[in-house]
Amino acid sequence: MIRSLAVVGTGLIGTSVALAAARRGVTVHLLDASASAVRTAELLGAGTAGPPEEPVDLAVLAVPPSKVADVLSEQQARGLARSYTDVASVKAGPERDVLARAPRPTHFVGGHPLAGRERSGPLAARPDLFQDRVWVLTPSRLTSKPAFDRALDLIGLCGGVPTVMQSGAHDETVALTSHAPHLMASLVAARLGGRSPVSALLVGQGFRDATRIARGEARLWTDIIETNAAEVAGVLTALQTDLTELLTAVQDLSVRDPRNRARSRRNLTGLLERGIAALEALPAPLAADTAHVDVTITARPGELARLLDTAAGYGAGADTVAAPVAPHGGDGPLVIRFELAAAEAETLAEKLAAAGWDVVHEDDVRDETGPALVGAPG
Repeated sequence: MIRSLAVVGTGLIGTSVALAAARRGVTVHLLDASASAVRTAELLGAGTAGPPEEPVDLAVLAVPPSKVADVLSEQQARGLARSYTDVASVKAGPERDVLARAPRPTHFVGGHPLAGRERSGPLAARPDLFQDRVWVLTPSRLTSKPAFDRALDLIGLCGGVPTVMQSGAHDETVALTSHAPHLMASLVAARLGGRSPVSALLVGQGFRDATRIARGEARLWTDIIETNAAEVAGVLTALQTDLTELLTAVQDLSVRDPRNRARSRRNLTGLLERGIAALEALPAPLAADTAHVDVTITARPGELARLLDTAAGYGAGADTVAAPVAPHGGDGPLVIRFELAAAEAETLAEKLAAAGWDVVHEDDVRDETGPALVGAPG
């Protein structure tokens, strides 16, 4: 049973792990090179910033794949935990590095929760992010039973579904199911760059659905692709073959060549039908008319979590927070900005103000009167 946990890296995944564990009564310690990220996670109620005084049961390394072995070595040298796991989306390369360099590789087991969002950072974190989601463990030939069992306990705390794989098989699979799709989404999204402003008016739900994941943090994704480059290259090569066949079919249809038209139509229809069979449910489009609601809170631990819990009751989750925590005068008050549909923003502002929060509601398109003061400090 895990009673104490350390999370190294308080981004989306790390903070979500910390939130889930903290809500189950686990003592959580938060570490990150970014002081603002740790502070935000602490204000969300994810744990206490800073290292523990004695080794915790398990440390979760929520760092990019290329950093796993280095961070593990550093934290094992300082005696942070009895066992260690990670949450990186590439496993074989980090495993090789851990076996070669880590002081105690037996105390480590690789892990990858298959959950995430297009947003990044601690404000995008959710305690239920891993609920009923597959969480892969990739034990090496040296992984000890206590390390494996503690990782299983963590998955249970977070509501995940444990699955055991070899690291190489994992990387081959996610190259197809995660890494290549992200690159394809980025390629399509990049095609919009440099076009006239009118083009943006014609961006429909299909484009948003196809490119949603391209919003992922670029440097992190560069690290992921580089660490799994061989497997991703294999998928891209296969896609290149498919794209060549598709291009031939579309070119035939563009010139209306009667000799190849029937065959090209069949090829195109077959591709579309295969795609339809694999479609997943996609989120609704963002509302065109948006507004933001600014809420000033005190910098007390848990205060941000209390605000988000209140806002969630009126349909505004953490995913509607459009700006990072912004301190005023060092350790003074913080301003949290919610961005959502105009009608929903108005309702949220009224409800939060009635609950005693310090609220300012402003439409994205400002008029000469400026923002309307909806509430005052309670």
